[in-house]
Amino acid sequence: MSQERWSAVDRYITDLLVPSDAALDAALGDSAAADLPPINVAPNQGKLLHLLARIQGARSILEIGTLGGYSTIWLARALPAGGRLVTLELDPKHAEVARANIARAGLADVVELRLGRALDTLPALAAEGRGPFDFIFIDADKPSNPDYFAWALKLSRRGSVIVVDNVVRKGAVADPESADPNVQGVQRLNKLIAAEPRVSATAVQTVGSKGYDGFAIALVTADA
Repeated sequence: MSQERWSAVDRYITDLLVPSDAALDAALGDSAAADLPPINVAPNQGKLLHLLARIQGARSILEIGTLGGYSTIWLARALPAGGRLVTLELDPKHAEVARANIARAGLADVVELRLGRALDTLPALAAEGRGPFDFIFIDADKPSNPDYFAWALKLSRRGSVIVVDNVVRKGAVADPESADPNVQGVQRLNKLIAAEPRVSATAVQTVGSKGYDGFAIALVTADA
């Protein structure tokens, strides 16, 4: 199997099950035009996040890592009337592009984008009494994944769902000798999840237009 085949299958799935959408297509186009890194989730992955949030019945969503707002739009559209999404972004340029994309999608009143280092904005959310969030998506710098997950737990409740992207790293996650800080961050995350009695979790490998990677999914099974 090759990247060419994986991408072809993703196109096949997307053409059948993820119809073209003007706001989402424009979000990708404007992100590319602004030279944002092309690391957003694929369309079928975006719809997976959307469906997971709907299945969970999420009324409040936290996203750690906004980029250009593509996954933000998918998740915000899963919310019922009155639902809210908070998304955290470090880079001012990314935040500017994301705000425009979110506004064009008609979600400016649903989404609150907080600019700054997530390890600063997460404690601020807790101090403000925000949460618990029903659904949390972590897709930011990988060395900080263990810290993000710890904060996600603090901002969760029994029944919350936490999804972490990019946890396979082309298979390098299974290499105990890896010196890559991104891989090491995921490995520390996995050990943290495995030792955490408050969650039931698994991870799945994925292949597709974004290459070889995977998601971790955790269900919070007990209150703090």
